[in-house]
Amino acid sequence: MKIVLIGQSVFGAETLKRIKIQNKIIGVFAPYKNNSYLKDPIEETAEELQIKTFTFPKLRSDNAIKLFKNLNPDLCVMAYVTEIVPDEIISSPKFGTIQFHPSLLPKHRGPSSINWPIINGEKKTGISIFYPDKGLDTGPILIQKKITIDKNDSVGSLYFKKLFPLGIDAIVEAINQIKLGNPKPNLQDEKKATYEGWCKEKHTKINWESNVEIIHNLIRGSDPQPGAHTRHKTKQIFIYGSKKFIINQTKKFGSVSSIGKEGIRIACKEGEILFEKVREKNGKKISAFEWSKISNLKIGDVFLNK
Repeated sequence: MKIVLIGQSVFGAETLKRIKIQNKIIGVFAPYKNNSYLKDPIEETAEELQIKTFTFPKLRSDNAIKLFKNLNPDLCVMAYVTEIVPDEIISSPKFGTIQFHPSLLPKHRGPSSINWPIINGEKKTGISIFYPDKGLDTGPILIQKKITIDKNDSVGSLYFKKLFPLGIDAIVEAINQIKLGNPKPNLQDEKKATYEGWCKEKHTKINWESNVEIIHNLIRGSDPQPGAHTRHKTKQIFIYGSKKFIINQTKKFGSVSSIGKEGIRIACKEGEILFEKVREKNGKKISAFEWSKISNLKIGDVFLNK
């Protein structure tokens, strides 16, 4: 089967390696970079495999659409695509286009679909392979796979250890279904649909008066990006590697209860939060213990909500 792949990052690169094994990849559309010396992993991989690569500032441009149609693929695969792809491209291949999305559609449509289930305290999520249409993550679903969100999963661990490999396997499975001529897509139930936009810093400020569970979910649902943040004196800091402890709390919320090599523990409603790493605004991520020494942090110091 002749396939064009649109994608980016390591996920796109690893998808390319896998689907090339049993298919003919006739072109790869990689993200456009202003600096020609900076290449996305998918572009580097395509060049190593001697596959033609194409980059356009916008896939909606006439030149991009014309070139795609001239390739005349049987199928288009979209693996980690954040740009809007026009219907002229999506509908052009003989067997259409399939797309990877890291949630159980129709829940968590949108660009930060790994963050929000963790922040919301959900126990399950997964991946969907679907046929994109003119809407945003709204097309018929071909394959879904569920996974458990463990109590200390972060965005990083959930993606790289679970969603990433599961997603590539599902893309291969979907291609095989299409090649065999027996895909069985199901329409999304709009009554169950949810949408969230990008998870940004404005969403991830910690309120130390919140319940320990809420804070724990916020930190891990923002780790590594955009990072949950708080203030120590005049400095904004981002914290990572959260663990929660359920205890009867008598200390002031936001106060430091312990400092050690394992991290810093902060009092909050119904418990304490331990975090392992810290990054100051525009700084590098370091261990919380190292940061405590640099910042002269003391037991009883209070992290601020504002």
